[in-house]
Amino acid sequence: MAKPIIVNWGGVQSTFDHEKLDRAKLYGKRQRQILDPHEQRCERAELSRDGTLLIRSGMTAQGYFDEGNAWIPNGKLVGLDGDGKPLPHIPSTLGEAQKLEGPIDPGELLDLAVRSVYTLDPNGLDPKLEGELRGGKVFRFVFSYRGGYDTELAYLVCNGGAYFALVGSPAVSEWCELQTTVADDPGGDDDGDELDFEMF
Repeated sequence: MAKPIIVNWGGVQSTFDHEKLDRAKLYGKRQRQILDPHEQRCERAELSRDGTLLIRSGMTAQGYFDEGNAWIPNGKLVGLDGDGKPLPHIPSTLGEAQKLEGPIDPGELLDLAVRSVYTLDPNGLDPKLEGELRGGKVFRFVFSYRGGYDTELAYLVCNGGAYFALVGSPAVSEWCELQTTVADDPGGDDDGDELDFEMF
């Protein structure tokens, strides 16, 4: 079982067990099965570009091949910044108390590119925090499920008596406008291009 989500608000810790929410859990799912002539299920695979390796589903998520076709597992990969220097590894936030910020403006959720949603089961919830959440307040904390080289933001909310964590990154919109405003030329006269409806 995964470690719990622990948050600290006002010096009091609250703990939540969590489970990822996906479309299959909400709506169910159907899967089309491809069978061979012996009624055995077929599995998808593809050849590498040079035609020497047969890659089955899930294999590329475990690591990479370098230019010399040497297998490099994910655990040995290192993140680099723009200058090629190694980035510090950020540990998972699960099981470690994270500072809870808020209440915050609920409008922040409208600018969140949500990547994951977790249903939360309180296991030692601060009564004061519970009252704030049930009153519609929104809180924010730093989140990293497995650890790595980057963190995301998680928003703690309550809806219909159930608790959720919405995880993602802020979606930044770039607004563009004309550098110069086009103004009408008051001295211009383009009447020659207008239609004369009396001619019809």
